[in-house]
Amino acid sequence: MQSRVVVGCQWGDEGKGKIVDLLADDADLIVRFQGGANAGHTVIIKGEKFILNLLPSGILREGKKCVIASGVVVDPRKLLDEISELKQHGISASGRLFVSGKSHIVFPYHKFMDQYLEKARGKGSLGTTKRGIGPAYTDRVARAGIRMYDILDENYFKDRLNEALKIKRIGIPDADAIEELSVEFNFQFINNIVDSIREYITDTSQLILGSLSNKESVLFEGAQGSLLDIDNGTYPFTTSSSTFLGGLFVGCGIAPFIPDESIGIVKAYTTRVGAGPFPTELSDVTGDKLRENGAEFGAATGRPRRCGWLDFPILHYTSELNGVNALAITKLDVLSGLDRIKVCTGYRYRNTILERFPDNSLILKDCQPIYEEYPGWKESLEKVKEYEELPENARYYLDAIEERLKVKIRYISIGADRSQTIRKY
Repeated sequence: MQSRVVVGCQWGDEGKGKIVDLLADDADLIVRFQGGANAGHTVIIKGEKFILNLLPSGILREGKKCVIASGVVVDPRKLLDEISELKQHGISASGRLFVSGKSHIVFPYHKFMDQYLEKARGKGSLGTTKRGIGPAYTDRVARAGIRMYDILDENYFKDRLNEALKIKRIGIPDADAIEELSVEFNFQFINNIVDSIREYITDTSQLILGSLSNKESVLFEGAQGSLLDIDNGTYPFTTSSSTFLGGLFVGCGIAPFIPDESIGIVKAYTTRVGAGPFPTELSDVTGDKLRENGAEFGAATGRPRRCGWLDFPILHYTSELNGVNALAITKLDVLSGLDRIKVCTGYRYRNTILERFPDNSLILKDCQPIYEEYPGWKESLEKVKEYEELPENARYYLDAIEERLKVKIRYISIGADRSQTIRKY
């Protein structure tokens, strides 16, 4: 297939990295189109774990070209650290990685502002990763951001930096004493790394368009989950970019088209990190078991994830808005050993039954899930190689997902390693 898009259909952490790594084997170009180093894609190859916060997962496939598009906000120090770490494993990014010159930079002052604002919010904090992502996107929209192209001209860069920090220091007590708000500190931050990152900066829009025009296979990789979308997610408990498929075109700087395949990644249960409503959240021993068995701790932050049952109203909503025409179910193995498995089929909101996900996210915090139960299975999935080898009740559960969403399941992940993936069709 020429164009594939991978999107998360929940609140993130669905296992997109593993599926992207799998699909990258058949792709010529792998493109990350939004987010920042607040996202984490984990790929395990023969027991060795790789955590990528900025680099597209396709970088782990030999010879594949990878793009960080203009919709991504880039922490350049973090990017170079990831490149260096892969080099220690014999994986080179040189000549294979292309970073948009129009992508905005995450500076030390963005991280300071992230922490400062979260502390100021007190009980109303959003649960950000404090990695400067929100403030960097804020500057982009306010036309106060600094882009990759800008740091290639030292004089222009310093002028932009002076203007940006002049605004940042307004209203912050003792701003002159805060290192992260110093022009010189942030200038040196870039000056120390600009020569190392220069080779990767280019016009990625033309690169992507060229690949599509030449009928090459392009895989577009989203970060975070659909419900964290800045416009259509559970606002204000969202990220700062467009995580839905529609964000791809703006984030890459290319004209809209209908992808050959839009693959929705769905964890076999639901998790989320940070604050915000979560109707099926389990604050009991079952939730603890899902967290423990699924190693549900953030790849980017290490924070424990909140765990709950699968939620069909969420999946209907995100599947429709992403135009999903194939599913990948991840972490099915984590459900092994449960006597009964619940799925949410709707919500009870005051005296009303809601079958669809509410457009007004303020309603969600008062929604009570309506459950159906499915029989669990005791068998381990560790040695399963084919779909037919799955326990009967596991297949029954997967059939129910297909029937509810009217979308076929193509991939089923039954373990953390790259090899532990079943292709259904």
